[in-house]
Amino acid sequence: MADEKPNVALFATCLVDLFRPTVGFAAARLLEDAGCEVSVPHVQTCCGQPAYNNGDRKDTRRIAAKVIKAFAGYDYVVAPSGSCAAMIRRHYPELFKDDPKRAEAAQDLADRTYELVSFITDVRGRRAVVARHDGSCTYHDSCSGLRELGVREQPRTLLRSVFGLDLHELPDSDVCCGFGGTFCVKYPEISNRMVEEKVKNVQETGAEMLLAGDLGCLMNIWGKLRRDGVDIQVRHVAEVLAGMLDRPPIGEIKPKRDVPSWPPASASVQD
Repeated sequence: MADEKPNVALFATCLVDLFRPTVGFAAARLLEDAGCEVSVPHVQTCCGQPAYNNGDRKDTRRIAAKVIKAFAGYDYVVAPSGSCAAMIRRHYPELFKDDPKRAEAAQDLADRTYELVSFITDVRGRRAVVARHDGSCTYHDSCSGLRELGVREQPRTLLRSVFGLDLHELPDSDVCCGFGGTFCVKYPEISNRMVEEKVKNVQETGAEMLLAGDLGCLMNIWGKLRRDGVDIQVRHVAEVLAGMLDRPPIGEIKPKRDVPSWPPASASVQD
C-alpha cells in the first residue's frame, strides 16, 4: 500500500559509488520523501552485469548469489539505474534456472527490485516532487530502463512537476547513446558515431541541461560533449527531482565544501 512505510534497500550501483555519490544521496532523499525507510546494505557489490554481458556466467552467478544474500529481507530494492535494476529483475532468475533453490531466491529479489523513478511513480503512486529548477532540460531514455523495464513516462511525469523547469523533448530519445557497457570499448568507432548523433540531437533541443536515469549513458554523452566543446550541463535525473543542484554538474570542478560521506546520515547501514 502507498500509505505504508516500507523498508527499502538502496542499491547504490558501482558508477554512483565511484563517480557520482550525489546521485545516491538524491535517491535516498527521494525515497524518504516518498514515505520509505531507507537502508544501505554495506556488503552490496556490483550486480554482475559486466561479466554477464561478456558471457562469463560462472562469475556472474557468483556475484549474483552475494547480491541476493545482501538484499534479503527488505520490502523493496531500488536502484538509480535502469541498467542495474534490469539486470537483477530480468536476468537473475535466468541465471539460476537449473538451481531450483537459488532460482526461487533470485525470483524473489527480482520481484522486489525497481528502478528509482519507476518505484516512486508506479509503486509509491507519486506524481509530483517538491523541487525547483529555473532552466531548460531534455531527457535521454537509457536502453535498459526503457526496453527492459518500461521506464519512459515516469521521469517525464515527475520532471513536469518541478517548478520552473522547461522540459524539451529530445529527438530520438529512445535511440542508444553508444555506451552499452563494454560495447563502447569493443566497438569504439561505432560507439562514437552513435554518441555523435545523440549529441547533435541534444543540441537541437536548445536545452541547457541533459538528464537521464543511468550514469553510464550520462558519462558517455558528457565525454562527447566535452570533446566537441559543447557547453551543456549533464546530470542524473534524481539530482533535479530531489532539488540537489548545489553540487556541480557531471565533469565540472568540485565545490568548495566536501560532499557528505556515504551513506546519507538518514539511511541506516546494514552489515
